[in-house]
Amino acid sequence: MNYGLYISTSGALHAAYKQDLYTSNLANMNTAGFKPDLTTTRQRDPATIEDGLGYLPSNDLIERLGAGVMADRTRTDFTQGDIQLTGNDLDLAIRGDGFFTLVDEQDKSLERFRLTRDGRFTRAADGRLVSVTNGMALVDTGGKPVRLTDTAPVDIGADGTVTQRGAAVAKIGFVEVTNRNSLKKGPDGLFVPDVAQMANRRPASGEITQGALEESGVNEIDALMKIEAAARDAQANIGMIGYHDRLLDQAINRFARVA
Repeated sequence: MNYGLYISTSGALHAAYKQDLYTSNLANMNTAGFKPDLTTTRQRDPATIEDGLGYLPSNDLIERLGAGVMADRTRTDFTQGDIQLTGNDLDLAIRGDGFFTLVDEQDKSLERFRLTRDGRFTRAADGRLVSVTNGMALVDTGGKPVRLTDTAPVDIGADGTVTQRGAAVAKIGFVEVTNRNSLKKGPDGLFVPDVAQMANRRPASGEITQGALEESGVNEIDALMKIEAAARDAQANIGMIGYHDRLLDQAINRFARVA
């Protein structure tokens, strides 16, 4: 098989992956607290290294040529988003580091907690504060759902203390993890911490602003330009695949016939 086909195919697949990722970012440009993903690229090792075939004979020139590119670890851009005032008492924005802690009450496993920067909450019929996006309950520092005592006005302090009628009724689980770059990204812009990360969580150093939301961290112009660049990369590699295919056709149907 023509080695160039493999290299071009690798490039086309990586470009398509980038296009999908940046399109997903763009789709969340209006999602409160959303943190965009970033792609990283690394050179793909030759087959003798990647597949542990160093004991087989190979061509030194091909080995130095490399094997194209492939996607490396996807990372998240945690840059602070703009704060937009809404006037809704149950809208909460984070300024600085930290996450709200939600719990999936249908999940009974040890990994039922989720972290988010999306501060859109509403009051459920039973008084719990739940996420507008997915219905998960906002929890307090002890991991229990935050529950309002009645329909009285709510004041929420910068540290997450929830007050009604002048008395504190709960303190929001406003936390930071040791290494947020290792958090797994889930649906709806949620982050899925593992058991160790939750066990080692600490109070967040940021501040909560009531009556406001943190806007998405997606820059729509930047996302569109990256989508377009990825599409050009994919087309260029697909063009090279066609070029190599034509070379193979000539090698088989013309040169081989002459020989």
